[in-house]
Amino acid sequence: MKKLPVETPVYLFLGFLESGKTKFIQETFEDPRFSAGEKTLLIVCEEGIEEYETIRFANAESVEMVVIEDKSELNEEHLAQLQLKHGADRIVVEYNGMWEIEDFFNAMPEGWMIMQIMTFFDATTVENFNTNMRQLVYDKIQDTQLVVFNRYDTSIDKMALHKIVRGITRRADIVYEFADGKAEFDDIEDPLPFDVNAPVIEIEDRDYAFFYRDLTENLEAYVGKTVKFRGLVATDKRLGKKDVVVGRHVMTCCEADIQYCGLACSLPDEMDLKTRDWIRVTAKVEFKKHTIYKGKGPVLVAEKVIICEAPEEQLTTFY
Repeated sequence: MKKLPVETPVYLFLGFLESGKTKFIQETFEDPRFSAGEKTLLIVCEEGIEEYETIRFANAESVEMVVIEDKSELNEEHLAQLQLKHGADRIVVEYNGMWEIEDFFNAMPEGWMIMQIMTFFDATTVENFNTNMRQLVYDKIQDTQLVVFNRYDTSIDKMALHKIVRGITRRADIVYEFADGKAEFDDIEDPLPFDVNAPVIEIEDRDYAFFYRDLTENLEAYVGKTVKFRGLVATDKRLGKKDVVVGRHVMTCCEADIQYCGLACSLPDEMDLKTRDWIRVTAKVEFKKHTIYKGKGPVLVAEKVIICEAPEEQLTTFY
């Protein structure tokens, strides 16, 4: 019986219809540098106006294309069968822009490993999508390494496009591509609303979302530094007497997507803290093992903790 490879690289291309995914993938397969003869399975999850010209692929004989338009086919068993049937060494996916990316992650067979995620938008329509389908735009940007705004021209507000991405992640690179093929990398700086080089990094109530995201994305920049902020306590019977979780409720996308974003916190002394208590904590950031992470993660080693009142606005956002 055939078995799946231990590791299978997966290249994932996201975006809505007519965003430029097909064109980019076509050009990628036409480039002989993309293939050294590996068997590639191209999974297309939506059919747009533009069709693939497989005859122009540099190594067309090594590429098999299948179309999945029915979401029910997006399951581990079916994807594994496709890989075995075509003997694929790697997977390229043009994903349906109306499907949430989590559905694909949950359907990936064992051994499939995401190597790269790229997201494409039509620069002339993305602001409307962001206004009317914010959740889907957020979904396509949150894990990507690169966002490409196609059909860009100087009449479009570059800062508006920049903010769509940076309101979701600071990790992704951004490229603006003009109709003539010319491309510009985004070089707009995004200063944080607090000083990460201060002796004590003071986080205002409104800025916790930025702090939490930057800490999780750039942990090495915070380890060993002291932070101070007001947060909401969460307790758990699994935690020790001097351990709590402290954080804030953050709206990452819309009201339906509010989540508690907390960090492990080791108190200097035992305190009778309860879930939903508010504290003002001054703590050094360390990277070490903790129960809530089931491994290593950012731990606030508190130097000072004061019980305080809740802020007027308890919800924080990236906007």
